[in-house]
Amino acid sequence: MSDARARYREGFQHFASGRLSEAIACYRQALERDPGLAIAWNALSMALQRSGDLEGAIEAGRRLVELEPDDPLSHTNLSILYQSKGMIQEAEDEMAVASRLQSPGGGG
Repeated sequence: MSDARARYREGFQHFASGRLSEAIACYRQALERDPGLAIAWNALSMALQRSGDLEGAIEAGRRLVELEPDDPLSHTNLSILYQSKGMIQEAEDEMAVASRLQSPGGGG
């Protein structure tokens, strides 16, 4: 297992135990080692949202969508973050992308 994945897994344990700051630190360390580790961007986004850093969560969500543009769930999660921040047009745009990707033959 790569060092980045090991840091991600450690972060997940912290997140599951409600230790958000420790989880965020581990996810950031994982991403320093492997900026393309999509699962860590997703986890970082969730942890930042839960800790109240909506701006940071949106930024991590955007990075996730850049890495996984064909993943409907990534777009759905970003849509939810935008909606939480009151960015309704952006939320609707991301949800439209997610819907298109989920439709038969809509992936690309």
